[in-house]
Amino acid sequence: MASINSITSLSIPQVCENVSRKFTRAALNAAGSREKLPTISNPKVLGAVDWIGKKLSSAENRLILGASALLSQPFIDASNKDVDSETRRYSICRTIAKIIAGTATGYTIRKLCIKSIDAFTKSVNEIKPDMKFKKLRTLLTPTLKYTADELSQYKNTLGTILALGVMVFTNFLIDAPLTKALTNWFAKLGGNHNVKSE
Repeated sequence: MASINSITSLSIPQVCENVSRKFTRAALNAAGSREKLPTISNPKVLGAVDWIGKKLSSAENRLILGASALLSQPFIDASNKDVDSETRRYSICRTIAKIIAGTATGYTIRKLCIKSIDAFTKSVNEIKPDMKFKKLRTLLTPTLKYTADELSQYKNTLGTILALGVMVFTNFLIDAPLTKALTNWFAKLGGNHNVKSE
């Protein structure tokens, strides 16, 4: 058993590092044991996972995350018995508003950025003789050989990177005011007309 002096002589970062090391070792040991981990071998399931990875962009992934959050997080707030009913109700309104605002803006920004990248990443086969701004249409097109799937994934990746940069600003310009407005609206629907804005 360790003495109090030996425990107090450890700094908080050392304790965190020790815990982190033990957790990592346990996770690696579990991952290294093939008998303990289930594996997916069904061709249909593998095909579905492959299709999702190739066909769904970050915009669709954001919609899926938003839907799953909407189906779970408000119920977590509703079951919090450590706060009074009014705080709980306001928390539910704010959670729903935040999910809707974040999902709507996240999906829209990602989709618009991917579409914008698509406009400047045309393959040679997509360029029509009567098309305007031909040089701009291939501005971001890779010079290496690529398949249609690879080009599609490239566009999605570039669009996602652009969207991440744009969303640094839209989180403050759109998400926060929209969340505040929706929260107050939901709270008023529930019967409280004196909700304080944050």
